[in-house]
Amino acid sequence: MEKRAVQTNTQVIIFNGLLAALYIILTVVVAPVAQGPIQFRISESLNHIVVFNKKLLWGVFGGVVMFNLFFSTGGLLDVLFGGGQTLLALLLTAYSEKWIKDTKKRMVFNTIAFSLSMILIAIMICILSNQAIGSAFFWGTYGSLFLSELVIMSVSAPMIYYVNKYVHFDRI
Repeated sequence: MEKRAVQTNTQVIIFNGLLAALYIILTVVVAPVAQGPIQFRISESLNHIVVFNKKLLWGVFGGVVMFNLFFSTGGLLDVLFGGGQTLLALLLTAYSEKWIKDTKKRMVFNTIAFSLSMILIAIMICILSNQAIGSAFFWGTYGSLFLSELVIMSVSAPMIYYVNKYVHFDRI
């Protein structure tokens, strides 16, 4: 029994490492549109994996933090705000399974949580741009971030749902 627990923990650690690496690779591939007021990070599709297994949130979170640390133009502020936004939304999704039992509904919740939480990224962009939070610049930035996250998360949800049928994220 102990051997199985160690094997399972090792699998979770390895899979989280792979998720972090995949997040970074997918973000670098679309680097010109991965930062700024419009962010089409296809790597954000990996956020849906947490719907199937909350233990895998650390891989996605780690990927965001590492990308922002090594590749972003926002520096440490991007690590704090981007990592914080991701961790907040992932934790909300992970704990939503207590009251949202249906997987598809949790994916919708996840999409909404991530899209709404982009307000933190809009705040960060305003700080970096010396713009007032609450200004027209802020609301325009938040609107474009919200919309781009909503599109990526909505388009990728059915794909990740389908991939799960073969990968079985819940068994990792």
